[in-house]
Amino acid sequence: MTAPRTSGAKSRRRPEPSGPAGRSSLFSAPTMRRTLTAQILSLALLAFAALLPAVTHAQPRLEASAAPNIVATGSAHYLFDTLKLDSADGERRYRVVIARPRTAAPAQGYPAVYLLDGNAAVEALNDTLLGELAATNPPVIVAIGYDTPQRFDVVARAYDYTPQLAGETPQADPLDPKRRNGGAADFLDFIEQRIKPEVAARVPVDATRQGLWGHSYGGLFVFYTLLTRPQAFAAYAAASPALWWRDGNLILGRDEDYARSLAGRHARLLVLRGDSEGRTTRPDAPPGATPERIAQRSRATGTLPPDALPALTARLGELPGVETAFQEFPGLDHGPMFPASIGPSLRWMSAPARP
Repeated sequence: MTAPRTSGAKSRRRPEPSGPAGRSSLFSAPTMRRTLTAQILSLALLAFAALLPAVTHAQPRLEASAAPNIVATGSAHYLFDTLKLDSADGERRYRVVIARPRTAAPAQGYPAVYLLDGNAAVEALNDTLLGELAATNPPVIVAIGYDTPQRFDVVARAYDYTPQLAGETPQADPLDPKRRNGGAADFLDFIEQRIKPEVAARVPVDATRQGLWGHSYGGLFVFYTLLTRPQAFAAYAAASPALWWRDGNLILGRDEDYARSLAGRHARLLVLRGDSEGRTTRPDAPPGATPERIAQRSRATGTLPPDALPALTARLGELPGVETAFQEFPGLDHGPMFPASIGPSLRWMSAPARP
């Protein structure tokens, strides 16, 4: 397998603007150059990708694996605690797994990384990865899932991970009109006001070194948080983010909004995707989906040009105090990017920021 393509975000060349017609772009969109940090991350990505199954176009499966996960088998490097919490409106019940390093906490506390779609994220963890993390800068890992036997609660995540749009109540999901969107603000409040205090009460955490990871709609939520409350986390990792959502609502024409939100702040952003994403003639759809449903998904997900995501990553990297990196995995499509991105993201977010 060839090495994942790695780009930094600090370069001086100006490519063509990538915003929609008639909209100006505040920043240049430079060709991203390789940095030493990016090259090291690329090698780590290659090593991790070599362990992945040779499946490139599958959508993430809903059913849990028959094999026990790391919480059930135990780890030589981490201890696990599980919480059950209800949403403020009582409509959703969360299962939160807190993974604490067995090594002693540093004086300032551990870094902490919060993983969305926690049920599936826990399944993607293994003791080899946890051992590697424990040997360097071990983070507390907080997997925020739903209290269901399945890997994903597609109805709950469609609501929690998507923003509310003005004038739309109720707000239907573009991929499935039976699902509601619009709960991202409440879900972010839930993380800040309920989950983070629960974690801090159990584990010493460095509040200045917290990170957030999400895939697909979870990646959309990562960008939403970066745009609206960047102070909530110091590091962000978005894997295959669904920025096509609602005609590119969080990406097209939003440069000035990101600039205002991030002004005077320090933030780190890692964006990952498979190089096969968006190149298939048939978009990922649930098994048994009708031709109409497939066409609907194709229309919804076909909003953005292929270079929109790396271009946005580069422009954000031009902001003072913002460090960005873009990683592309050869041969991987949307579904396999979920497990492929977790290891590199954990390593990247738990490492100290560059001076």
